[in-house]
Amino acid sequence: MSLQAASASFRPDIEGLRALAVSGVIAFHFGMTDLPGGFVGVDIFFVISGFLITRHLQQEIVKSGTVDLWRFYARRARRLLPAAFFVILVTLVFGYFVLAPSEQQFYSKGSLFASAYMINLWLIRWTVDYFAPDATSNPFIHFWSLSVEEQFYLVWPALLLLLAKFRPGKGGVFVLLALVAATSFALCWRMTAISQPWAFYFSPLRAWEFAFGGLASMALAQEWARRFRFSPVLGWLGLLTIATAYLTVTEEIPFPGSVALLPVLGTVFVLLSGAHEGAGPKSILALQPLQWIGKLSYSLYLWHWPVIVYAGILKPELTIVDRLLCLAVTFGLSLFSYRFIEDPIRHNGWLAAKTSRSLAFATLLTGTGATLAYGSAAVASYGIDAEQRVILQSAERKSAAREFDSACVLEREEVRPKACKFGAANPKKTVVLFGDSHADHWSTPLKKIAENNGWRLVTYLKSSCPAVSVSTWNGMLMRNYDECDKWRDMAFREIASLRPDVVILSQYSSSYVKNDINHVSDHQIEVKDWAAGMRRSVERLESTGSEVVVLRDGPVHKSYLDKCVARARWQQRDPNVCDTPRDEAVEETIPAAERKVVSQEPKAEYVDLLDLFCNRTTCPALIGGQLTFRDRHHIATAYAESLAPRLERAIFEEVGMVRR
Repeated sequence: MSLQAASASFRPDIEGLRALAVSGVIAFHFGMTDLPGGFVGVDIFFVISGFLITRHLQQEIVKSGTVDLWRFYARRARRLLPAAFFVILVTLVFGYFVLAPSEQQFYSKGSLFASAYMINLWLIRWTVDYFAPDATSNPFIHFWSLSVEEQFYLVWPALLLLLAKFRPGKGGVFVLLALVAATSFALCWRMTAISQPWAFYFSPLRAWEFAFGGLASMALAQEWARRFRFSPVLGWLGLLTIATAYLTVTEEIPFPGSVALLPVLGTVFVLLSGAHEGAGPKSILALQPLQWIGKLSYSLYLWHWPVIVYAGILKPELTIVDRLLCLAVTFGLSLFSYRFIEDPIRHNGWLAAKTSRSLAFATLLTGTGATLAYGSAAVASYGIDAEQRVILQSAERKSAAREFDSACVLEREEVRPKACKFGAANPKKTVVLFGDSHADHWSTPLKKIAENNGWRLVTYLKSSCPAVSVSTWNGMLMRNYDECDKWRDMAFREIASLRPDVVILSQYSSSYVKNDINHVSDHQIEVKDWAAGMRRSVERLESTGSEVVVLRDGPVHKSYLDKCVARARWQQRDPNVCDTPRDEAVEETIPAAERKVVSQEPKAEYVDLLDLFCNRTTCPALIGGQLTFRDRHHIATAYAESLAPRLERAIFEEVGMVRR
């Protein structure tokens, strides 16, 4: 078989690559920790798409001198939209019985953007919001990659045609596309360090992955490709590179950035190798099980995520058997949609006969999807009863600091401290609240206390930044949190100039320090380093003459309490299913180290308020009918406000600011 014939015919190795890609993604989402980089399977799909689409378009340009763009879009629509629409429909219907009405309303927005293939743009805003809803509950989030791919399909044919019209000479289009790829990659690499959600979701910053596939397709048409003698070795190297990515890339590594080169280059190597006769990984990729999975890969990708999301909601602690059952359900649904929806509509003669029919059908599906999204949200609004509305309002109510000014809690990139002031203009006493979002949730009762006593409360707050003098890693920025160190140092100097009577320190301790209860990342620091940082902060504040109060951090619940309680009410179950056993919610090592440090300081007190949230065995979701936390670990504002009298006794009696 000649090179030209091979490139124009079906490639079993590509179907096998699709199988590897979707298997990696499913393994990752189903919790296979031995394959931490399985999510890079999406990058493999991007390269394959770039390769195949570029090959097809180049053949059409060579043959006719142009590209029938509408015909191209019609083929893509028949291939992708029907199965996607069916999955969106089923997911919305099933969500009515599983999700709370408030969740149904929110995720209906996701289905709307998914139907329009723009959910990646919605997610950029959503993921940079510190208090955004939990992503693992969003059954439509996986449509982001399909949106990126559709946006590529919209632009790529026109770009190739435009470049071809310039007639830049032999290899000129290749060079121009290489420049496009290089520019996209450079921007993606840079943006990964600045704002990782943009680098991850924004299609122009992922264009280089498709372009690499396109460049591979173009390279095979060059003379040097025909003389290339090392294709089997290149193919095996490609598979090894993909395997390395699957085994070594983790969520802790800034991605995509330069790390995405592993799966991208690995896929390119396999694609180049597979175009030639001879030994190589083609024989493995052509195995029948891989061909079967590859054929179902699109349906498998569509179905696997809503299946595992809903399973995790219905049974939070999924066993291996449960996950295998989810896998079986995924395959069953995929077979059904492939056999009765995806394949028949894709090859439907009546639709294929006229481009206008396919485009009208695509418009109908998209419009119907958007209508269903609006309808789902409307139906959900009728399901929110009085009790659920109270829960929803409690979870959404802002803290006193955020209510006063959203800038009271600085975002990640900000470094200049903002002092927000509450209470008396000419105060008897001044109290400073210093720390991260866990300090912020105390701003509501402290504001109330300050107003009642004629004091002034001044807050210095920054997201994900502890008051303890240690350097931390920021999971959103995917790097050392240098802005936090700069902010903390400037805040120390401003607090010293205020000479407050009391400085209260509070932070989400277990997210920064290694512990058995709350494993946030592999970058958590050692307890001894945290204790040393605590000592540095307390001594620095004491040197100004202030009393220092360190608040023990609260429990970390196993589920998002606002969602869990709302679901329980909707499903007519007792909300105590959302309670967390104390030994699963409370970490003792860090508080012990903090208490030891504070006990050795002359003007410092350690205040333990854990009994406000937990009894001896349990940390309840509701106390006195009130939601205790708005998520897993931020105190619900209404409940925090109710704690003002007990907080006043616990803190200010200890430092002598109020009488016992």
